[in-house]
Amino acid sequence: MIENMDEKYDGITTYKIGEVAKRANVNKETVRYYEKRDLIPTPDRRRSGYRIFTQRHIDQIKFIKRAQQLGFTLTEIKELLELRLDEDTSCSEIKQEAQQKYQDVSEKIKDLQRIRETLTGLIDSCSEDGPIGDCPILEALEGKNKTGKQLRK
Repeated sequence: MIENMDEKYDGITTYKIGEVAKRANVNKETVRYYEKRDLIPTPDRRRSGYRIFTQRHIDQIKFIKRAQQLGFTLTEIKELLELRLDEDTSCSEIKQEAQQKYQDVSEKIKDLQRIRETLTGLIDSCSEDGPIGDCPILEALEGKNKTGKQLRK
């Protein structure tokens, strides 16, 4: 067993949390949160209590941020990371995860397009004249007109 943690990291560049956050372009709370969620390996600690981070931590945080940019949730990212560590995982399993995310994103796009069309219709139906009680946008949100009744579906 290594008596001095510094010996374990002899020849390896280590970082404190602030430097990790800076290099990964996140804040320190994000690093702590990822650690709490088991998205990054739990870092060892020095006798002083400081965490010992390595380039692996920085690379993993960058991986997480890129996956988030593609729409993956932290739960999905954790699954991807677990698959990455499993030597029995095949590329086809990762492809299935990506295909599922693609389907999810496609459904969201359809929903957003429907919302855009509905909002466009509501905006076009408003003449901007008349009392607020006759506002077609408010009537729709209150479910009092045809568009509003369709929104409840």
